[in-house]
Amino acid sequence: MGGVESIETASVDELRALQLDRMRDVVRRAYEQVPHYRSRFDAAGVHPDDLRRLEDISRFPLTAKEDLRQNYPFGMFAVPMDRIVRIHASSGTTGKPTVCGYTKNDIEVWSLLMARSIRAAGGRASDKIHVAYGYGLFTGGLGAHYGGEYLGAAVIPVSGGFTERQVQIINDFTPDIIMVTPSYLLAIADEFDRQGIDARACSLRLGIFGAEPWGEGMRAELERRLGLEALDVYGLSEVMGPGVAQECADSKGALTIWEDHFFPEIIDPATGQPVADGDMGELVFTTLTKEGMPLVRYRTRDLTRLLPPANRPMRRMDRIGGRSDDMLIIRGVNVFPSAIETVLAKDAKLAPHYVLELRRPGSLDELDVVVETRAALGDAERAEIERRAEHQIKVFAGVTTKVRAVEPGTLERSQGKAKRVVDLRPKG
Repeated sequence: MGGVESIETASVDELRALQLDRMRDVVRRAYEQVPHYRSRFDAAGVHPDDLRRLEDISRFPLTAKEDLRQNYPFGMFAVPMDRIVRIHASSGTTGKPTVCGYTKNDIEVWSLLMARSIRAAGGRASDKIHVAYGYGLFTGGLGAHYGGEYLGAAVIPVSGGFTERQVQIINDFTPDIIMVTPSYLLAIADEFDRQGIDARACSLRLGIFGAEPWGEGMRAELERRLGLEALDVYGLSEVMGPGVAQECADSKGALTIWEDHFFPEIIDPATGQPVADGDMGELVFTTLTKEGMPLVRYRTRDLTRLLPPANRPMRRMDRIGGRSDDMLIIRGVNVFPSAIETVLAKDAKLAPHYVLELRRPGSLDELDVVVETRAALGDAERAEIERRAEHQIKVFAGVTTKVRAVEPGTLERSQGKAKRVVDLRPKG
């Protein structure tokens, strides 16, 4: 893959014209090839011919994860199985997994967009890329792998786990870039420390992290401990996988959405109604080029806002602050794990390893925050840190919690997406 693509230097008008042409095509294909969409469009009284402007997409019904589960496994595919060359699926931890099918062209587009993302983050064809995302049905590993190869880089397909070996390969193969969940890179950094090796002296200059929400506190921690630049990549398996949007080296702080392939909207998660650019809400995508499984107005459940373009004609989005379905309601107060993470990150004596435990000892829910300290502490100092964290969480997040500061290494380390919430409430 060479330099910047022409679409990255096109005018906004040229981009919008391309989007409308592709949107008309994908909405028609969804209607004609996927029974689910035909019945939903008919029930809503809309037809592909009604799509005359980009804004008209808001007239069409939203698609939710439950729709994909109800059509499990292949009912949302828009092409015959002999055109499907790859099948991915979500973990299905809360029900049936969502299954995604890709044609040969879908894999080509995905590879292109991941290569574009890596390049926009500062990657080059001369780089070596250490991929520590999991391979398999999860889209992270293969998405990063194909993108790196498409860019022309040398890909090291390590996958997740075997943390001691991760450190050895980084030391021996001297990769320039690592692609991994931020929580697992923390575990790798801990292993550097355990082996007595200075992680800041390793070869890594760039980390491209995704698959879970992470904030500025985590960015500072990763950059400090590994001496690299930490950038965010966004995606989800239903829409494509990683590479839907990328935090670019020339416009850090927000992610550029590759709008030539994905049309974004922000809706009010409670009403489903669109909100204006700049307002917070739930991110919705219509895929513009997917053949195997096109999606019309797919609810991601991710909370963000749309921002103006920077150095490309595509709009940007704020980094994901949480998910509408991750929101905890504690005694009538809405709270997101990311809000508590932000508070914990401000205390230099607390490590970025934490879990939230939901309990119901009586008739009301209670929230315990279990967080590691960076060093062993005496009882008095630990009690003071716990009291201070409880106060700051109450002030910043508006919720009363019980904080338990535990010794370094107490909490289980994630080898993929971090599990931040543990529900210990009685079942039934």
